[in-house]
Amino acid sequence: MPESTKATIAVPAQDPKKKKPEEKPEEDVKDGASKKKDEEKEGEDLSEEDLQLKNELEMLIERLREPNTDLYRPALETLRTLIRTSTSSMTSVPKPLKFLHPHYPQLQELYETWPVSDNKSLFADILSVLAMTYSDTQPRGTLRYRLLSASLSPSKKLSEPGSWGHEYVRHLAAELGEEYSLREFDETGEEKTTDENRVPGTVEDLQALAIECATFLLQHNAEPDAVDLLEELEIVDRIVDIVDDNTYERVCQYMIRCVNLLPPPDDLSFLRTAHRIYAKHHKFPQALTLSIRLGDPELIRKDFNAPANLTMKKQLAFILARAQVPKEWLDPEDGMTDGESELPEEILECLSNTRLSAQFKEFGKELSVLEPKSLEDVYKSHLENTRSTAAANVDSAKANLAGTFVNAFVNAGFGNDKLMAKAEEGNSWVYKNKDHGMLSAAASLGLSLLWDTDEGLSQVDKYTYSSEEYIKSGALLATGILNCGVRTEADAAMALLSEHVENKSVPLKTSAIVGLGLAYAGAQREDVMALLLPFVADDSVSMEIASLASLALGFIFVGSGNGDVASTILQTLMERDDKQLDEKWARFMVLGLALLYLGLQDASDATIATLKAIEHQISQTAVVLVDMCSFAGTGNVLKVQELLHYCDEHIDKTPKEKKDDDEKKDDKDATTEEPPKDDTFQAFAVIGIALVAMGEEIGSEMSLRQFNHLMHYGEPTIRKVVPLAIGLVSASNPQLPIMDTLSKYSHDNDLQVALNAIFAMGLIGAGTNNARLAQMLRQLAGYYYKEPDCLFMVRIAQGLVHMGKGTITINPFFSDRTIMGRTAVAGLLATLTAFTDAKSFILDKYHWMLYFLVPAMYPRFLITLDEELNNIAVTVRVGQAVDVVGQAGKPRTISGFQTHSTPVRLGTTERAELATEEYIPFAHVLEGFVILQKNPGWEKEDKMDI
Repeated sequence: MPESTKATIAVPAQDPKKKKPEEKPEEDVKDGASKKKDEEKEGEDLSEEDLQLKNELEMLIERLREPNTDLYRPALETLRTLIRTSTSSMTSVPKPLKFLHPHYPQLQELYETWPVSDNKSLFADILSVLAMTYSDTQPRGTLRYRLLSASLSPSKKLSEPGSWGHEYVRHLAAELGEEYSLREFDETGEEKTTDENRVPGTVEDLQALAIECATFLLQHNAEPDAVDLLEELEIVDRIVDIVDDNTYERVCQYMIRCVNLLPPPDDLSFLRTAHRIYAKHHKFPQALTLSIRLGDPELIRKDFNAPANLTMKKQLAFILARAQVPKEWLDPEDGMTDGESELPEEILECLSNTRLSAQFKEFGKELSVLEPKSLEDVYKSHLENTRSTAAANVDSAKANLAGTFVNAFVNAGFGNDKLMAKAEEGNSWVYKNKDHGMLSAAASLGLSLLWDTDEGLSQVDKYTYSSEEYIKSGALLATGILNCGVRTEADAAMALLSEHVENKSVPLKTSAIVGLGLAYAGAQREDVMALLLPFVADDSVSMEIASLASLALGFIFVGSGNGDVASTILQTLMERDDKQLDEKWARFMVLGLALLYLGLQDASDATIATLKAIEHQISQTAVVLVDMCSFAGTGNVLKVQELLHYCDEHIDKTPKEKKDDDEKKDDKDATTEEPPKDDTFQAFAVIGIALVAMGEEIGSEMSLRQFNHLMHYGEPTIRKVVPLAIGLVSASNPQLPIMDTLSKYSHDNDLQVALNAIFAMGLIGAGTNNARLAQMLRQLAGYYYKEPDCLFMVRIAQGLVHMGKGTITINPFFSDRTIMGRTAVAGLLATLTAFTDAKSFILDKYHWMLYFLVPAMYPRFLITLDEELNNIAVTVRVGQAVDVVGQAGKPRTISGFQTHSTPVRLGTTERAELATEEYIPFAHVLEGFVILQKNPGWEKEDKMDI
């Protein structure tokens, strides 16, 4: 390339067809020899204009070589002007840079000979731009000369990087990141200065330059580039000071989308930075959602108390109620004990979810689904292709039990089902069941009356006086279920259940404990902890009761990292003898511990280290559970890899006496027979992959591929859990490929795999009324008519698909799928844990564990309210959510939308937006309860149109 100019003139001159090549360069282009020369790519002909520019540039370079120093400044100024004013297309190098490229090495040598002066500083500035053409052979030259220029002229302000154009800034940004990553720091964070070939300037200089570049990028619609640059230089928090009203929204959206792709602790620093930007610009709902994601009580309190507007506070209260944030976190800070003065009655009402039941029934009325559904409406047995032999309608206990759950899930929240709530006196469905079946039947009343604390307690009350032990314990469980997610001043659940916690009867005791766990899920109530903690610590208590107490505490203190609960459970795991820890219940005890760390990431490190010290096999299951819960919903790739490693271990389950070598357990006496190695941890590792990946779309898709591999090559314990993991990744979000995969697994030779696949079909379709799934399940009912267990599970799945008549979701993500509901994840995990050994739990006497799904249940609606919280109907567009982060302009955020009038039903992947500008929403995401304010400018516009 340096010889290009000579070649341009020399080749045509030797061509015999041409006489005078220099005079008419335009004709040269048309000439055949010129074409040949173009192919050789040794050079190209220049127009008169280009030739003039080239000569001028060469003349200026000559001036810089002359001894007369007075010529330097004008020559440099002219060079700067020529470079800056040159324009080029996106695909070609600007002409001045192209012509100066061959001279760059000589200019570098010349620069070294100049004494320190302002002229030398300007010279360095120009060389910095020219270095872009040599970046492949001389890396980071642009940055090097930029920093030299700054050091040579400390008094004078250097020209802005942006004055050299967009491409220069991008080049500089790339080199800044590269240079920063090459710098080395010692333990104290001080920079090491060993590298001789290093670019001049300190880390502070690099960071100051990065801020300048980021400011330019922000002003020119390149927000993602600005964020990436500051992240590379580890100063992303300083973007708060350089964003303005036009750029902050796009910056925050990009940063929030990046969170799932970042390793800790960068992910949290991004969230905190975005939170500061929103708080600075008074975007209270956005700031609050980030505080909830961070799980920081201080920030939540601060954000909640920030707006002076009472209506905005009500909207924030609705968001907090959906996330099940403890009310105690919002108590006023300034030493005031009287919370009532700070939180008016109407705000407490929004925070307590007490309106949820009435609004849900109103929503059902609008959608014409208020009428109760019978079992036959769900089963549609006349469409099942069963053989005639199975047609006889036997009133079996198993079928009745399935009917109990189906009726409860389908009519959940409406309080008018025909089997329980509106049953005729003396003809109660409860008595058509046996023993534990009665427990589940009585408890199903709580699900039917979900969230309706007033009506619910009076209906359940009659069963609490039953002479039948199981019915009474079912009523206690029902009390816990119907209070789930609703906080009332009466605090009835505590009053009614606490007295039965000490009961001698095991069913009554367990129902009271689990009921408290469900009623106060996420409430972090110290008084409930004082009640339940002794059962965990007491060695004389059976493992069943200790484990369920541990799980209930996990529900109540989910994601809190509560030290008292954690240390008590750890102590118990260390002190209990091996025989007790071998019991099937132990998994619920460690799940209770794991739930305490849900979403807390590295905060669980100390607990994991302690668990590793426990000698019993349960320690490995506990480590996997705690680890996976800590990173739930983060999409952390390293954690997924770690969990996959657990799955590739082949566990030999033969008794110890058959082995000669004592590889792993050398501390045991060789003569004693050891139990076979427990592989439960592998089952949880598979669920863990789903749990970690489900917060992020691409990760979820990739995890499905891994599950496919595990299904092919995994051990039986892994294979049976794969369907559950798929169900968790896609809860209430039925996608065709997933449906087909689960349908295939539901016919598996291993009945445990088939059973879990059927349940997973219920999970992915929960509350969607998906017609294709319903049809698949009807076919399965015909297929498994001789398998009572599988048929029971098909019925449960049918009940789940029609949950709340298609108005309730169990997907734990809300607020445009940005916030993970911790209580919802706890409920799903507890249910899946019961399915890791379905034969011992769900298909045995503990089918009531299906009610663990209750904390994950929530209406999937959008209800619009006015400032007095009365329902108002407005037109909204509902369509598939589209990710527009980082796209230019203002693209549509939904596709394939339909226009409806509120209230409307929203799918897991759907998004809503107001169809007109008549109202302004207080919430940033149209989901759940949204308060609207009349747009003051709307009527004026209307009149103008008329």
